[in-house]
Amino acid sequence: MFRISQLLTTMLDDRPVPKARKMPGPVVIWNLIRRCNLQCKHCYSTSLDIDFKDELSTEQIKATIDDLKVAQVPVLILSGGEPLLRPDIYEITQYAKDKGFYVALSTNGTLITEENIEQIKAADYQYVGISIDGLEEFHDEFRRQKGSFKTSMHAIKLCKEAGIKVGMRLCLTKDNFKDLPAMLDLMEENQVDKFYLSHLNYSGRGKRSAENDAMFKMTKAAMELLFERAWAHIEQGIESDFVTGNNDADGPFLLQWAQKKFTEHPKRVANLKQRLINWGGNASGVNVANIDNTGTIHPDTYWWNHPIGNVKNEKFSDVWKNTQDELMLGFRQSPRPVKGRCKACQYLSICGGNTRTRAFAQSGDAWAEDPGCYLDDHEIGISTLQESTSTENNNDIAVVQL
Repeated sequence: MFRISQLLTTMLDDRPVPKARKMPGPVVIWNLIRRCNLQCKHCYSTSLDIDFKDELSTEQIKATIDDLKVAQVPVLILSGGEPLLRPDIYEITQYAKDKGFYVALSTNGTLITEENIEQIKAADYQYVGISIDGLEEFHDEFRRQKGSFKTSMHAIKLCKEAGIKVGMRLCLTKDNFKDLPAMLDLMEENQVDKFYLSHLNYSGRGKRSAENDAMFKMTKAAMELLFERAWAHIEQGIESDFVTGNNDADGPFLLQWAQKKFTEHPKRVANLKQRLINWGGNASGVNVANIDNTGTIHPDTYWWNHPIGNVKNEKFSDVWKNTQDELMLGFRQSPRPVKGRCKACQYLSICGGNTRTRAFAQSGDAWAEDPGCYLDDHEIGISTLQESTSTENNNDIAVVQL
């Protein structure tokens, strides 16, 4: 996750850059259930409103939570499908909270009502993320359920009234780009705590919708809009949090934006660059892990085609620490063994090679250059090789300009 507001707050003064901190264990995004009451076009888990076989039992989940403590996992993000469809969701949440985990809920919001908001409040989630993918017409069509926009926005209202930290989560495409300014206005009007913009990743239904990914020019415009809005909130003293995910080019692009905006504060820009290097970009297989509904462990939520173990018969702590999986070993190399533009990019230490699932989906090679990087060659420090000739002492000499 790329934390725009947190990074931009450091531009207020010349505060020193703390040393890079190594996380003790990964954030675990846990798809507790695959069933969902919606059939969203971009769904990476390809969920349906049916029961799926071989899902983890309550006791298996609790045993896994015990082991995640051993693995020093700090954060659990409970997701789906739709996690509120699990009858034991509150029991699972309470068990994780009792163990000391930071617990967040990722939901489409349509099942949050007056009837269960008190239960959700009592569950004491540190954060509830609700998917709002555009204004009403687009959202309902994208989520394939008429009325889902109003229901999910009502869920945000209920959470705010209950004192629950709540966020709006949007998956950016070229078709909802036009709705983004109004979405940010909705965030302000409803005093939503966090705005999370997810870039489209090519997996699950998202892979079939790759052609709908926002054009690079639109992506840049969207990111600049988020940067400007986040900075405006900081200057106005508005408590909010703008974050993005699934495209680590956001780090270099923020740096370039800051270099233009804060020309009078070169030291602060230099400090921002170091903070971005400390962040390191893509964290798949290192600081992020996924457990799916059947207990299978993956490098992250978009690598569902790549299992590295299963908590039903293995301990997560052992698998994560001792894996010899080739992809996982590549993730843990520094720098990663990326190719093409990614290898030559001057920002590799910041973005970490970006999202490998897009590279794999487009080329079959997990280490190929990321086709979703929206920065051009010039922006990442790569110039096209140009050949010209000059004559010296009547000899033709090829001159290669880098």
